[in-house]
Amino acid sequence: MRNAKALIVLLSCILANSASAETIASRVVEDGGTGPYSAIMATDASLPTHTLFRPDNIAALSDEKLPVVVWGNGACFDSPWEHVNFLNEIASHGFMVVAIGTMPTEDGEQKTERSSSSKLTDAIDWAIAQNESENSPYHKALDTTEIGVAGMSCGGLQALDVADDPRVSTLGVFNSGIFNEPPKDPLPGIPNLTKKQLENIHTPTLYLLGGESDIAYGNGMNDVEQIDHVPVFVGNMDVGHGGTYGQPHGGEFARVATAWFKWQLKDDETAGKLFTGNPPGLAEHPEWTVDKKKLP
Repeated sequence: MRNAKALIVLLSCILANSASAETIASRVVEDGGTGPYSAIMATDASLPTHTLFRPDNIAALSDEKLPVVVWGNGACFDSPWEHVNFLNEIASHGFMVVAIGTMPTEDGEQKTERSSSSKLTDAIDWAIAQNESENSPYHKALDTTEIGVAGMSCGGLQALDVADDPRVSTLGVFNSGIFNEPPKDPLPGIPNLTKKQLENIHTPTLYLLGGESDIAYGNGMNDVEQIDHVPVFVGNMDVGHGGTYGQPHGGEFARVATAWFKWQLKDDETAGKLFTGNPPGLAEHPEWTVDKKKLP
């Protein structure tokens, strides 16, 4: 009986440890971002299939909680190597960003492996479990009632694929949109979606596109045209399919996406002025053309 009790205790410890986060590698991207929280990129033993972008000093958050943004990469890559500046900038404004795939090297390692939409759901599951676990450094540090799901290109389609998850509070579709005509030779990892999937969106939605030279422009604009049951905002900047993700601090795409997440997930009405009004605040910036539905 004593041995049985000892085994139960041992198993309980193993399970507790398996649920707790432990940073096993991290580094500062650029200068940590322009937000009030110097951010880091990290990988955790509790979620080795993903990369975290988060404020470095979690203990200094006090009573503030971090909303969660989960991210899918372009080309369905299983590493966010193309988006580190962009994602780190968002995190520096007080978000826990959980990106699909392993942490890239300092040289910007390109992962040829492909990911799947399910890894976005895995990221949400992980964040909720960590917030609830007393053994986690993120215990009660996350606001898991405020979760954004977003992605670029293939990652945007992956985000659309899980947009019906009731735990999602807002959706971001960047340089992406459901194909108007199915591709003849789709990349591995691209969800097989039809425009009917748009009916499953239940949250305010942001589309950021690269103008008419963006290969996803027609698909994304058609999505926006068809969405008429939830608030939606679309911004176009003439930068093509590559966006501004690799620019310092993620460039304009990061500025606009961060403002959207601050508005939608933190109730920051000042940030929301970019997307509201007639014309919206973002329209004052000549590099952007915008449209919106069901927004004030």
